[in-house]
Amino acid sequence: WDFLILFFCLPVVIFNEITKKRLLGDVSCRIVPFMEVSSLGVTTFSLCALGIDRFHAATSPQASTRPIEQCQSIIAKLAVIWVGSMTLSVPEILLWQLAQDTSPVSGMATEYCTMKPSSNLPESIYSLVLTYQNARMWWYFGCYFCLPILFTVSCQLVTRRIRGTQKKSECRGTKHGQCEGHLNCTIIALTIVYGLCTTPENVCNIVVAYMSPDMSKQTLDLLNLINQFFLFFKCSVTPVLLLCLCRPLGQAFMDCCCCCCEGCGPDTTSSESSADSKLKTEMSSSIFFDKPRETPPPLLALGTPC
Repeated sequence: WDFLILFFCLPVVIFNEITKKRLLGDVSCRIVPFMEVSSLGVTTFSLCALGIDRFHAATSPQASTRPIEQCQSIIAKLAVIWVGSMTLSVPEILLWQLAQDTSPVSGMATEYCTMKPSSNLPESIYSLVLTYQNARMWWYFGCYFCLPILFTVSCQLVTRRIRGTQKKSECRGTKHGQCEGHLNCTIIALTIVYGLCTTPENVCNIVVAYMSPDMSKQTLDLLNLINQFFLFFKCSVTPVLLLCLCRPLGQAFMDCCCCCCEGCGPDTTSSESSADSKLKTEMSSSIFFDKPRETPPPLLALGTPC
């Protein structure tokens, strides 16, 4: 979803700031806020899911031999996160619309997006969208800022307390304990980046809600632009941070890129490198779950029965 934000929303915003014309017209005014709010929801619920996973890993009775989660289960969780985030962002499509104004400096007509529900909506839907608009600031602050930060901090504190009282002596210095600590640091880093990038938007929303009559339109547009570029910064930093801190994921990503660049030819070198990478992947722990150590197969006797 971060890549979708960068490849679709960022060019639309830059084009609007340069030409003062809205690319794709009214469609972009509705789709861009929808994708941006959906991005906040995907990150929020993903951080919550990762916090729950780390808690289960800490409280598992046999953490070192925890089985790998099935692919269908992971896809189901991702589907719940994505569909839930997009469902909660549907009011953004009905809230925004395209408007035109004359610039006092150049005298040219400029296009901009305004937060105003369309009067052509049915009365029941119009009232729901209007209610969402009035509660939008606190909904942002509570669901997309407080929830992931408090959830991640709570899970990390509980996990550290459990590990400190029960398994601190067992996991210290072992490969499994180092992997668990590395994954916890990754989640904390993602949460810090998300919190720093969403703080300006929440502060601006609160300030604009109580001081908007005293602020000019140019100031409001500038604050909105700053908030959007903080979101773009978060979307560009999060994948890089995840690939750098999560070594198995970063190695798998680099192997896929090298495979695509080489054309995945069935030569001996590629087959040997794929076998080596497969062996490394099997020996290393997965991103969120640790593979159980398999006991070596028993040695077979060689020779004839005689």
